[in-house]
Amino acid sequence: MSQTVVITGASAGIGRATACLYGRRGAKVVLIARGRAGLEAAAKEIASFGGRPFVQVADTADATQVDAAAEAAEQAFGPIDVWINCAFTSVFAPFDAITAEEYERVTQVTYLGFVNGTRTALKRMLPRDRGTIVQVGSALSERAVPLQSAYCGAKHAINGFTSSLRTELLHRESNVHVTIAQMPAVNTPQFSWVRSRMPRHPQPVPPVYEPEVAARGVLHAADHPHRKQYYVGATTVATIWANRLVPALLDRYLARTGFDSQQTDQWPPSGENNLFEPIDQGDGSAHGAHGPFEEQAHGWSLEALLARHPAAASVLALGVAATVKAWLNRHTRTS
Repeated sequence: MSQTVVITGASAGIGRATACLYGRRGAKVVLIARGRAGLEAAAKEIASFGGRPFVQVADTADATQVDAAAEAAEQAFGPIDVWINCAFTSVFAPFDAITAEEYERVTQVTYLGFVNGTRTALKRMLPRDRGTIVQVGSALSERAVPLQSAYCGAKHAINGFTSSLRTELLHRESNVHVTIAQMPAVNTPQFSWVRSRMPRHPQPVPPVYEPEVAARGVLHAADHPHRKQYYVGATTVATIWANRLVPALLDRYLARTGFDSQQTDQWPPSGENNLFEPIDQGDGSAHGAHGPFEEQAHGWSLEALLARHPAAASVLALGVAATVKAWLNRHTRTS
């Protein structure tokens, strides 16, 4: 029997790519976002892959709208098996250039939107004692960067909230699981849609991955939710461990490089952004999983591949260890 999967932020970016992968599985995919045109375009794509899409227009910052969308989803498809929180918005600017209203909006969507989605999912999963919730996180949930204080703060909050919830589920010996898939820089439309007050166009800090890499990480987390979190991309692992080992050094490095590295040499976007209203014009053809950084984006990640295949990772680790041991023995004998 095919799964029923709910994805917030499903009209574009990682959410859209994840929905398409579930469509290829023949899943029943419930698509939640604010803009109907983008959702309808995503639904057509999923249907072409063999999935069964169901569009629900909702603002995840509004708990009532999220609950109504979940109710409609279960009436259409039956019990929800997997709930994936992915919706977000942001402001790309120094902290003192972000208004209180803007900061509140980012927090409502990017943090409380995850809380609302999780609460709605648990309301249905706990009585059945089954189900999986995946939070789409970020390396920036542990290592904050300049110009993204609102987004980084929200992602940090998701980590704390999810860890607390996980302990409660363990206490209850529940068969409902929650996990986080921590993402690297991804080539999504967000860098063209984000509200920005910088002089040049925002960009992800290289190396950049295609959204399908992120989506495969989300599916793997949903299929194997017993782990606390998954790191997608070698840069995610490197960023998190560098922050744990040399945080002060990383602070100084980002203070020196973090402004220029997050901007291209191009003029900024036209000023249209999705902070308070969706960018949802025409037939939705301008939407999609991919952003404007195709030329520098990687379509695969060795670290993510090995995370999905631990046996292969073990073999590779043994091979590397054997190679290092042989190199050390050879150089010891000749020294």
